[in-house]
Amino acid sequence: MTHTARNARATRRMAAGLLAAAALALAGTQPAGAHAGHDHGPQHRASTPAPEPTLPPNLQEVREALRKYEDPVVAIRDGFLSTLGCVAYAEGAMGVHFLNAANIGPVPDPFRPVLLVYEPAEAGRLRLVAAEWFVPLATGITERPTLFGQPFNGPMAGHEPLMPTELHHYDLHVWLWKENPAGLFAVTNPNVGCAGHPYALMEAPTDLPGHQH
Repeated sequence: MTHTARNARATRRMAAGLLAAAALALAGTQPAGAHAGHDHGPQHRASTPAPEPTLPPNLQEVREALRKYEDPVVAIRDGFLSTLGCVAYAEGAMGVHFLNAANIGPVPDPFRPVLLVYEPAEAGRLRLVAAEWFVPLATGITERPTLFGQPFNGPMAGHEPLMPTELHHYDLHVWLWKENPAGLFAVTNPNVGCAGHPYALMEAPTDLPGHQH
């Protein structure tokens, strides 16, 4: 078997494992942030209204190309699947991630993010706030990826409970649809909150194994 074929198989196994881990981890999750081990510390905050950020032309093009995913049903039809949990940290939240395993690979495509990120909105709806480019080390990547002139964060361990700790990866969040006072490429957004979401998860920072630049 060639090195490329082995990497492709590893990537498929990783994608399947990520989806399975999300389903198993959340199968026993209690509503309203009551997941064991993830309901301590700061209380979940509600989202704060904020406008779309002003973007450079290259990111404006990406935002408009992905704007159709403001409707999460369109995202699902295009292969994105909800990981259900709304992820928050003490300094801000990420939100609800929708994963498209078909977009996983060693070279990030600006128009094919692996994850879309939504915040809880009124009447149980979801509002698109960010896209995330995600590159697992299992793809065979050997150097830190860069996109939009921005180096990715990582490598880091997987974010429990929504993915296995062993899933080491690089990632890059871009807050295309909601202004982020922490920065366009910050990991979390203080304007985003998970209060009221039935599967709100208060997380802690993830370990950063391996090299860091």
